[in-house]
Amino acid sequence: QVQLVESGGGLVQHGGSLRLSCVASGRIFSSYTMGWFRQAPGKEREFVAAIWWSSGGTYYADSVKGRFTISRDTAKNTVYLQMNSLKPEDTAVYYCATSRLLGLVRFTHQNEFDYWGQGTQVTVSS
Repeated sequence: QVQLVESGGGLVQHGGSLRLSCVASGRIFSSYTMGWFRQAPGKEREFVAAIWWSSGGTYYADSVKGRFTISRDTAKNTVYLQMNSLKPEDTAVYYCATSRLLGLVRFTHQNEFDYWGQGTQVTVSS
């Protein structure tokens, strides 16, 4: 069992930056993938970024590539999402999630992730 707790959300102006954190309690196996998703009002939850716990390899949604950076600290069981050049369309609740599926595969669908945090609100003003 893995429990995830996100923090770091808030209100920021267009062009600003935020760093989200996700602390995982419980055993994080090297085969796991840790990801960030977001859900804006009236929209479906969408993939943002993910990192393979073992290698640290990363992949991103096209909409955030070049602006967001996902990273991890294995000693702290923590995943980060550094968000720069924020836009109003980045406004959403951001969720941390864990996939236990095996393989260095680019998991991007929410049904491939089985543990979820409670979410943290990010609001970008124009």
